[in-house]
This record gives sequence, structure tokens and C-alpha cells, in this order.
Amino acid sequence: LTGAQDGSVRMFEWTRPQQLVCFRQAGNARVTRMYFNSQGNKCGVADGEGFLSIWQVNQTTSNPKPYLSWQCHSKTTSDFAFITSSSLVATSGQSHDNRNMCLWDTLVSSGNSLIHAFTCHDHGATVLQYAPKHQLLISGGRKGYICIFDIRQRQILYTFQAHESAVKALALDPSEDYFVTGSAE
Repeated sequence: LTGAQDGSVRMFEWTRPQQLVCFRQAGNARVTRMYFNSQGNKCGVADGEGFLSIWQVNQTTSNPKPYLSWQCHSKTTSDFAFITSSSLVATSGQSHDNRNMCLWDTLVSSGNSLIHAFTCHDHGATVLQYAPKHQLLISGGRKGYICIFDIRQRQILYTFQAHESAVKALALDPSEDYFVTGSAE
């Protein structure tokens, strides 16, 4: 799966140089993040205008439409994570009202899909990771802060400054004992 500054999203197969599917044409908002769900049957694309779109991967058409597309953040959606069986999605980004981390239910109508919005990360959240064993979300922000959220309780557990500048990368070890953060500083 490839995404570009021009907004295009294309899927390739290892043994073929030609694209299999073009999910989005050039001329859309820049792609900020893309992932497959854990089952590999859905892919999601976040963009610079605050949208998240999700497609079924096994489409037979060359230009399929997303089965779900909604504006998660008013400015930008910078990252997202499929939670559980991908019916829940967490997003990070920047919104005018500081709701920069959100939980969404993909099985209900778009008007009711927002489960919870966390007010955090002045100037926006840049990255996130989901820790399924602990049911936690870990996010990094533009001001170098890390926030850890309990998604069962829907509350922020910890906030601390890890860097002087924006958190650009966040990784979680498989046993979920540690996480590491990266910044441009």
C-alpha cells in the first residue's frame, strides 16, 4: 500500500510491478498515515484535511469507493489505529476544539460514531500506538508530550514531556513492557 503527497493511494503485490488497485486518485488531501487491519481485509487512510477512509481490500474494481469515510478532526488526522477487530478505531490529529485523540465505532451511523474525544495535546497529536494487552492508547504531541489513555475507563492516566519538539515516532515492544519515542530534536 503506497500513499503520496498528491493524495493518491495504490495497492501493489510483491511479484507485480503494476498496481492492483487505486483506492484514491491524485488531487486529494495528502496522505498522513495508512494501515491494514490485523486480519488484512481492510485498509485505512488518514489525510491532511482530517479525514479517515476505510476500504475493503478484496475489491474487484480498479477504483473502489471506501465503505466508510468521515472527518475525524477539523484540521488534520495524523495517525490512527484499528482497535480489536477493527470495528473500533482510534485517531490522533488536530481539531479546533482540542479534541485531538478520539475513539470511533465503525458499526454505527457516522453521526453517532464518535464514542469519546480526549481533550489533550495543545496544537495536536501527531502519533499513536494501541497496547491491546493493557487496553491503552499512547499518543505523542506537537509539543513533545506523551499521553497514556485507558480506553476502558475513557480517561487520561499519565501525561509527561518526553521531548522539546514534536513527537514524530512511537513504537511499542511486543510484550508491551516498553515503548520508545522519537523526535526531530
